[in-house]
Amino acid sequence: MQLTGSEIVVECLKEQGVDTIFGYPGGTILNIYDALYKHQDEITHILTSHEQGASHAADGYARATGKVGVCLATSGPGATNLVTGIATAYMDSVPMVAITCNVATALLGKDTFQEIDITGVTMPITKHNFIVKDIKKLADTIRRAFVISKTGRPGPVLIDITKDVTAEKTEYTKKEPQKVERMKDRITAESIEKAVKLIKKAQKPVIFVGGGAVISNAYEELLDFVTKVDAPVTDTLMGKGAFNGEHPYYMGMLGMHGTKTANLSVTECDLLITIGARFSDRVTGNTKRFSRNAKVLQIDVDPAEVNKNIVVAHHIIGDIKEALTELNQNLEAQSHEEWIKKVEDLKERNPLVYREDMLNGPYIIEQIYEITKGDALITTEVGQHQMWAAQFYKYKLPRTFITSGGLGTMGYGLGASLGAQLGRPDKQVINIAGDGCFRMNMNEIATAARYNIPIVQVVINNHVLGMVRQWQNLFYEQRYSQTILNDKVDFVKLAEAMGATAYRVTKKEEFADVLIKAMNHNGPVVIDCIVDCDDKVFPMVAPGGAIEEAFNEEDLKQKNKN
Repeated sequence: MQLTGSEIVVECLKEQGVDTIFGYPGGTILNIYDALYKHQDEITHILTSHEQGASHAADGYARATGKVGVCLATSGPGATNLVTGIATAYMDSVPMVAITCNVATALLGKDTFQEIDITGVTMPITKHNFIVKDIKKLADTIRRAFVISKTGRPGPVLIDITKDVTAEKTEYTKKEPQKVERMKDRITAESIEKAVKLIKKAQKPVIFVGGGAVISNAYEELLDFVTKVDAPVTDTLMGKGAFNGEHPYYMGMLGMHGTKTANLSVTECDLLITIGARFSDRVTGNTKRFSRNAKVLQIDVDPAEVNKNIVVAHHIIGDIKEALTELNQNLEAQSHEEWIKKVEDLKERNPLVYREDMLNGPYIIEQIYEITKGDALITTEVGQHQMWAAQFYKYKLPRTFITSGGLGTMGYGLGASLGAQLGRPDKQVINIAGDGCFRMNMNEIATAARYNIPIVQVVINNHVLGMVRQWQNLFYEQRYSQTILNDKVDFVKLAEAMGATAYRVTKKEEFADVLIKAMNHNGPVVIDCIVDCDDKVFPMVAPGGAIEEAFNEEDLKQKNKN
């Protein structure tokens, strides 16, 4: 059948099972929007307040569902406004397809109005990107983009389509989506056998879990593996929920703001089994001193991650779920009773603590955890609130903690919460933000109100850029350069003006009732929580320090006394 390029775009999206997309129209992409108008019953389009919000919403949708997220933008500034969201998805291995349109083929390279070489701009931050100037290549390009986005280590793919291609006609034949197989070709019997030998020799093993375990849906296999190895578990920010945070073997997060138990155990262990983690600087601290007593066994789908930051004794390359299945079949149950007892003692001696006489971030997160019974889907922005959300909420299942890890994108969480809520309408979605982050993309509250998306937006409002201020306080002799936000912005009035319900909380005893009201409200709610400007995230590892040197507030007071 003969279809226009725009109609082919829509038909290919339907082929891929896409039912929700996020975007913002403009001149060059109008033909596609006109085609979408005729398919409103099949594909829901969410008009965000800004293209960056669309990219973050597509990202949040993908992380919450495991499907490919899709966003649309026009040429020029529309396309460049997607860049931060594309980079965020790239750093965190999120499957996403971004579709932009450009000026007509004949006008390319002539500084035409709203022309930008978006494929050139996004080349370093996509798995692959395309510019389509021939309508006959359009359908297969879209199909290929979805396959690339999902294959192996997922990531974003951008398709730029010239406007003339969206108007021209060609023959279209529907195709079934290509099945994406899990990568297991390099999981050999030899590599499994060597890993099993390392595990059997270990007396003090630790299992370190990253985002790859979430991406591969290896929750059950990981639990079986932990039981067989009989080892304590720590995770990265991206790995949260891959292993049940309520399990007695769970030690908390590793690294700069990880628990002392996790940091000390990884330092002392003799085998570090790393599953789908890339050894970020925020995890390792000083790499020369990281886990220096241990052999490292790394399991990852991406061979580029092996020996990149930390030299390993052995590695298995392949899909995490497949690799763990093989290991579980070949590994006898181990016992490390003495080591487990030592880790339990560390946990008892080094609990996470905070001031209990005032409203603060940790208290707010604990209340959210208790009231939701740990069953909410939490999104966050980036900063102190993000670390508190990682420390004080116990994630029981994968895809229930959505945050920007690699890029650390302030302004990410609100857009992501919209995508997550639309992808998982069965879940209570709560976005946790600091006031600095909330300012960046708070216009997406208007989007939530327009579509009556029932997210709860909690703002931990300390009137400063909290994490930057913490560094200024600890390492820059309290020179608070451009981190004070003590102005007259009223988030309650602002949220109400955009069509949401809003509350302000200033005391501990107020928060629980307000959160329950918010969760029972059929629509978006903003809760503005006023906290002290000098609350800090502890434990902390100083820049360049080793992770076993993590200090808390008491350590800091003792050091200052001396």
